[in-house]
Amino acid sequence: MSASVRADTSSVPAADARLVSRFVDALWLEKGLSENTRAAYRRDLLALAAWAEGQCSGLLSVTEALLQDYLADRLSRAASPRSMARALSCLRGFYNYCQREGMIAENPLAMIESPRQGQPLPKSLTEEEVERLLAAPTIETAIGLRDKTMMEVLYATGLRVSELIHLTLTTTNLRQGVVRVIGKGDKERLVPIGEEALHWLQRYIDTARAEILGQKQSEILFPSGRGQLMTRQTFWHRIKYWAQLSGIDKSISPHVLRHAFATHLLNHGADLRVVQLLLGHSDLSTTQIYTHVARSRLKALHAEHHPRG
Repeated sequence: MSASVRADTSSVPAADARLVSRFVDALWLEKGLSENTRAAYRRDLLALAAWAEGQCSGLLSVTEALLQDYLADRLSRAASPRSMARALSCLRGFYNYCQREGMIAENPLAMIESPRQGQPLPKSLTEEEVERLLAAPTIETAIGLRDKTMMEVLYATGLRVSELIHLTLTTTNLRQGVVRVIGKGDKERLVPIGEEALHWLQRYIDTARAEILGQKQSEILFPSGRGQLMTRQTFWHRIKYWAQLSGIDKSISPHVLRHAFATHLLNHGADLRVVQLLLGHSDLSTTQIYTHVARSRLKALHAEHHPRG
């Protein structure tokens, strides 16, 4: 190819530059895109315009074959599938706009498919790391016991953090050992709590909860230090704090414990549909990502312990 995707955008013809600005402005009015997104779209389109100029072509006259060459050149420069997909989405939208405005007869990208991005594996913790994290809080203090109980419940149930912080005394049934949560789409589900988490819940409710609330009255199961509904950000900071103290050198969040819950269940032979129900996934395909995590863990164990691994 005689020109590079990294061509100097100062060589973009003025007509193409004006066209790009018109499209980005129209997209902003239509969809209210952020400034970062508009800047990314502008960069992608100006890069194509500069490349097309090197091919003796303009944005409105590039063909499907030329666009195939452009995308191949971009891919050869180690562009990630995600970056390629974003660029294709931008270019496709641009040529749809040009076609709608009567500037071109056909979209040259109509027959070009987006690359498959794959699904990133969720971050998780090993069982040993979870044990270290759960043992980190100082349970002699009310806040420490609250944090310990919250993490125990999170790991025992796989709740979303928003579901955890909205638990109340009435949605928590210690006698039956279940919590009732309202998940995405206002769907209600009952989730069982294991004996260990129940033990800490009972201890927390009998002691630390009243100390945290002081004179305040509240149905919130896990109030903040001010006796109010805890924010997701507050619990995220609390769990990061205990992870650092326990020496876990991983990026961690409440969602990581939810991932650990699902992965460890599957590692120990749980049925995928049961995990789906516990997590509150409406589609089994959302839960199936955990089978890849569990499979990779099993393969690692096999390689480590099998005499011919």
